[in-house]
Amino acid sequence: MKFDNLYEELFYKSLRIRLIEKKIIELYPTDKIQSPVHLSIGQEAVAVGVCQELKTTDLIFPNYRGHAYYLARGGNLKEFFAEIYGKRTGCCRGKGGSMHLAGPEIGFMGASAIVASTIPHAVGAAMAARKLKKDQIIIAVFGDGATDEGVYHESLNFASLHKLPVIFVCENNDLAVHTHTSTRQAYKIFEHAAVYGLPTHYCEEGYDIIKVHEAFSPLVAEARITKLPQYIEIKTCRYLEHVGVNEDYDAGYRSVSEIEEWKRKDPLIIEKELIDKYQTTILAEIEDAVMFAENSPWPLLEDLLTDVI
Repeated sequence: MKFDNLYEELFYKSLRIRLIEKKIIELYPTDKIQSPVHLSIGQEAVAVGVCQELKTTDLIFPNYRGHAYYLARGGNLKEFFAEIYGKRTGCCRGKGGSMHLAGPEIGFMGASAIVASTIPHAVGAAMAARKLKKDQIIIAVFGDGATDEGVYHESLNFASLHKLPVIFVCENNDLAVHTHTSTRQAYKIFEHAAVYGLPTHYCEEGYDIIKVHEAFSPLVAEARITKLPQYIEIKTCRYLEHVGVNEDYDAGYRSVSEIEEWKRKDPLIIEKELIDKYQTTILAEIEDAVMFAENSPWPLLEDLLTDVI
């Protein structure tokens, strides 16, 4: 599809992710989706802005809230729905589900439900890239909750010490499940990352696809030249509950007004003309992918021990 400008391209990609996850919300009560889901609604601009300037040879290591990155990276939509349906035609043959998506053919390395666990994988891949002299950038994506973990700090230290070509991307939605950063952390995330000798950057407007792209693309360009690690924290907002498809204001840890403040600035809500321009095309693609998943076969008993190392 051709676009009039960069903004429309980024908008289209973000809207596509939003509508795909809205379809998941619609389907989830039917129990056709065979795993818990951690939705990216509200955070799409970060994934799209980060993935835009990456080459197919670059690798991205996501966390369990990884739908947006799989889709922004160019993952196959039919295989995506088949995977969350648990079908044999899924991108992980139905064995990964929502939290363990993988698409190595598009540089989307396996996600994991364990907080912070893919960060050292990214650092290891960056070390391999350096030793093998590959023209490759590695991206580690994680939430603010991962910065509470010891392996996160070990990974930043190791990457800085060994000068590895990895960009650390912290999606800060201010929440580890229901707990705000102010009650968990005595430090500011991107300022603390600088302690390890990393160039650090911050983007406040995580709802703005252009601002995210403008903040991240120079890091990619610099990393291609220097092959050195960098760090960026991007402020964002998770609209729905930590895991699941519902709003959770009744839990009492955040207010409606807090989320509405973000929604008032969200182009995927306020850009009515662009939504109308692209929505019909995207919804048709989604329906086709869902039908593919519905009609795909289940894994067989003989599949149980395949792909196991």
